Amino acid sequence: MTGVDTHEHAHDHPHGWQRWLFATNHKDIGTLYMVFSFVMFLMGGILALLIRAELFQPGLQFFRPEVYNQLVTMHGLMMIFGAIMPAFVGFANWMIPLQIGASDMAFARMNNFSFWLLPPAAILMTASFFSAGGATASGWTMYPPLSLQMGIGMDMTIFAVHIMGASSIMGAINIITTILNMRAPGMTLMKMPMFCWTWLITAYLLIAVMPVLAGAITMTLTDRHFGTSFFNAAGGGDPVMYQHIFWFFGHPEVYIMILPAFGIISQIIPAFARKQLFGYASMVYATASIAILSFIVWAHHMFTTGMPVTGQLFFMYATMLISVPTGVKVFNWVATMWKGAMTFETPMLFAVGFIFVFTIGGFSGLILAVAPIDIQAQDTYYVIAHFHYVLVAGSLFALFAGFYYWVPKWTGFMYNEARGKFHFWNSLIWVNVTFFPMHFLGLAGMPRRYADYPTQFTDFNVVTSIGAFAFGLSQVYFLFAVVLPVIKGGEKAPAKPWDGAEGLEWTVPSPAPFHTFEVPPVVK
Repeated sequence: MTGVDTHEHAHDHPHGWQRWLFATNHKDIGTLYMVFSFVMFLMGGILALLIRAELFQPGLQFFRPEVYNQLVTMHGLMMIFGAIMPAFVGFANWMIPLQIGASDMAFARMNNFSFWLLPPAAILMTASFFSAGGATASGWTMYPPLSLQMGIGMDMTIFAVHIMGASSIMGAINIITTILNMRAPGMTLMKMPMFCWTWLITAYLLIAVMPVLAGAITMTLTDRHFGTSFFNAAGGGDPVMYQHIFWFFGHPEVYIMILPAFGIISQIIPAFARKQLFGYASMVYATASIAILSFIVWAHHMFTTGMPVTGQLFFMYATMLISVPTGVKVFNWVATMWKGAMTFETPMLFAVGFIFVFTIGGFSGLILAVAPIDIQAQDTYYVIAHFHYVLVAGSLFALFAGFYYWVPKWTGFMYNEARGKFHFWNSLIWVNVTFFPMHFLGLAGMPRRYADYPTQFTDFNVVTSIGAFAFGLSQVYFLFAVVLPVIKGGEKAPAKPWDGAEGLEWTVPSPAPFHTFEVPPVVK
C-alpha cells in the first residue's frame, strides 16, 4: 500500500463478474436485487399475457384448463416472491444506509447470501413447468386438496418458496439491525426518513410471518409424501386449517408489499411539493398500527368457509378498522401537497398516480370487507380487480416513482423526462383499462381461475386483454427507452437533482461512490 493514498478506494473492490458474485457492498447488492426482480417481473408479465390471450374470446383458445391454471399459479408466485418483494429489498439495500448515514448494511456477507438464494429458487420455480405433470396448478395460495394432488412441480414450488422465505428473513434481520444500530449521530428514530420507518416495520412483519408460511407448506409436503393428514379430510385433517395458517401469513404479506411503497411515496411528495411531510409522527404511528392490525384480519379471505357469524363480524370490523390508518396516510399525502409549490416531474406523476389508483383499490377492499357482499363476490373477478389495483397500481407504481426519483443518485445520469412521462401516462391509462372492467365482470359473476367463460362476459374480457397487452408493452418501452439509456449515460446528474429533496442521500455525489459515510455525518 506504500505510496497509495489510503482514502482513495477505487482499488479495493473486485471487478468483472467477481464484483457481483462476491458483492458485499450494499449498492451492488441493491442493484442485483433490482435486476433480478425486473427479470422476474417480465417473466410474470409474459405469463399474465398468456392468461389474457386465452381469455380474449370465450372457448378454449390456446391452453387446456390445467395448463391455464399452471399459468395463473406461477404468475402469482413469480410476481409476489420474485418481482415485488425483491424489488423493495433492492430499494432498501440501496437507500437505507444512504438515508441513515451508515457506511453499509450491518451484515454484508449475509446480505450477499440472502440475494444469491433467490436465483436458484427462481430457476427451480420456473423449471417446474418442465417437470412431469407440469407446474403446480393449485393457485398461488397452494390450497389443499389441489396441492396434495399435484405432481412433482408442486414439490419444486414448495422448495423454491422455502428458499425465498429464508432470503426474506435474512434480509429483514439485516435491515432491522442496520436501522437500529447504525444511524448517524443525531439521527434519532423520529428523525428518520419515512422510507426507513416503513421498512423497519415491514422487516418485523417479515420475521413474524415468513415462518408461518414455511409451516403451512411444510405440512403440505408431509401430507404429500410422509403420510400425515394435516389437511387431508380422509385422514381426519382439515383443508380449511390450511387457509387459516396461510392467510395468517398472507394478510400481513400484502402489507409487506405495500408499506415500503408508502415509504417511497412519503419521500417523493414532500420533495416535489417543496414542503415538509404533513403529520410525520402520525404517519409513523399509522404505519405501526397497520402492521399490528394486519395480524387480526386474516379470515376475511375466508368468509365463505362456513365460519360462525361471530367470527364473520369480528373479521369484518377488524378489516374496516385497518382502513383507518391507511386513510390517515392518504390524507397526510394530500395535506402535504395542499398549497405546495408543486412541479410534476415523472417521480411526482407516479406518486400522484399511485394515490389515485391505490385509493380505488382501497375502496374496493373496504367493500369486500363487508361479509355479505364478499360472499357474493368471493372468487370472482371483483377480487382480482381489487388486489391488482393495490399491487400493480399500488406497489408497482411506487417502485416506478422511486426509480425515477433515485436513479440519478444510482447512475449519476438524469433519465429522459419526456420518455418518463410517456411511460407514466401509458402505464396509468392501460392499468385502468386492464383492471377496471374486472370489477364489472366480478359483479356479474365471472369466476376467477377459469379458462373459459359464458359469452355475455366477452366484451369486457376483450377490453381487459387489449389493456393488458398495451400495459405490458409500456413496460418493455420503460426497459429500452428509459432504463438502458440512463445506465449507459446521458445528462450528468448533480448531487441533488430535485431542489425540494431533503435527506442525507442527497449530500453524497451522483453517482453515489462505492464507499459512502466512512466518517458518519452528524445530523443537526
